[in-house]
Amino acid sequence: MHHLGRAAVTTAALITLAGGAVVAAPASQAAVPVPFPSIGWQQRNCDFDGNGFDDVLTGAPGATVSGASGAGYVTVQYSSSGGLSTTKKSVLHQNVSGVPGGVETGDRFGGAVASGDLDNDGYDDAVVGIPGEDLAGLPDTGGAVVFWGSPTGLHGSDSTWLESGDLRAGAHFGRALEAARYYAPDPADPNADPRDSLAVLEDDALLFFTLTPGQAARRPALSEHRVRASDFAPAGTGFEFRGLTHGNYNEDSWSDLAVSGVTTGSEPGVGTVHVLHGAPDVAGLGDGGTFPGGPAVVSGDWDGTGQDDLVVGDTSAGAPKGGGITLYLGRGDLSGLEPEPAQYWTQDSPGVPGTAEAGDQWGAELSAGDTDGDGHPDLAVGAPGEDIGTVPDAGAVWVLRGDPTGFSDVGVKSFDQQLADIPGVAEKSDRWGGQVRLVDANKDGLFGLLAAAPGENTDDGFIWVLPASSSGLLARGTWTYDGARLGAPTANALFGAAIDE
Repeated sequence: MHHLGRAAVTTAALITLAGGAVVAAPASQAAVPVPFPSIGWQQRNCDFDGNGFDDVLTGAPGATVSGASGAGYVTVQYSSSGGLSTTKKSVLHQNVSGVPGGVETGDRFGGAVASGDLDNDGYDDAVVGIPGEDLAGLPDTGGAVVFWGSPTGLHGSDSTWLESGDLRAGAHFGRALEAARYYAPDPADPNADPRDSLAVLEDDALLFFTLTPGQAARRPALSEHRVRASDFAPAGTGFEFRGLTHGNYNEDSWSDLAVSGVTTGSEPGVGTVHVLHGAPDVAGLGDGGTFPGGPAVVSGDWDGTGQDDLVVGDTSAGAPKGGGITLYLGRGDLSGLEPEPAQYWTQDSPGVPGTAEAGDQWGAELSAGDTDGDGHPDLAVGAPGEDIGTVPDAGAVWVLRGDPTGFSDVGVKSFDQQLADIPGVAEKSDRWGGQVRLVDANKDGLFGLLAAAPGENTDDGFIWVLPASSSGLLARGTWTYDGARLGAPTANALFGAAIDE
């Protein structure tokens, strides 16, 4: 990942035309940094204690904290050469000393999570969305908290509040978050201070935040500029934002952002993904194209060109039966993603176990990582609505193997709780695979799978850890944990409803 740094936060957003087109302002004449390679999966930005190993940030937005139901918390698991730990960890919520605000019913702290080096100090920082936060007497305006990384990880005493400058009831600020180097903090000197910026979604607005270099106070200051969902809406419809992913799609020096959402109004639920190309100046973020499907999105370099590609999971209205995924390849130049898909997959595709059925939601969750060490990212595909036998919505996960063309129909694997080596049994509404994350916690070049079932034990939530090998993921050796194992509340916690990609 390309990291940014720490100081007082400002925000800016895209300039839009009345008709909704994104305007690419003239590029800065300053020197352009050396192009970055793929940033979609090889270089994660979730090392909160700076020891060189990827940590795991997990949200439990349904948890009861200090008697407040649905207040929510997050857990941080610090990794090492021994892999993912359940003993070296942090549990953070709004009753932890130093964390802004206080726990309240329905806040949903941890409803979304993200990470990036927002202050350019070499320690990645965690951002926690609180989409149900009430502010100024307005319900569900939403907010977020930044926890600053350090040699000892994340602490409540080192945290910063973030909110919109336009507080509105029901905005759900913080419903999705994504940090990357979308633009320079100082457009006149884009090579200076390569800190990450933060993209934040409300239901109907996209905002960008950057910590201004050289300022000691970490106080968020909002610009009034923002991108409205209506600017992205197809003609005659409304639009609601849902998700974010970033990558380097056009081989320049800046991270690009894919923004997903669904239509509202008379024809609701149709998915669309819009790509914004990074630029030295936030006002110059460019139009990288519009792609059907969603709302799940993930980035990775599947064809090995050094330029990121985009996978869109389509479980929206009008999707094929059961859901599907589409791969769009980078063109290898500044123009970005190819407008036509390179590959399209469903459960009925050759080599994919199972059969497409209505309600499977195959592609509702996606994660990229190299599970077999061959140098190509593989793709984990969650289908939380998959029925296992006669058990409805038990959920399952598939892994497609990456190859130079994208994905191969050879060696596709599927996993669910009915397999002998997967602990537990498939139960109604477990929604196993409701979140998936491929992670190389011990830095051996092999990405194991975290498969969350937020509905496990009537919405308590559990996570399964599937090990990786030279032949890919293995069911044998799978182990599980929940909030209780990390010293956190469990009842109706929806533990694993959000895991940082």
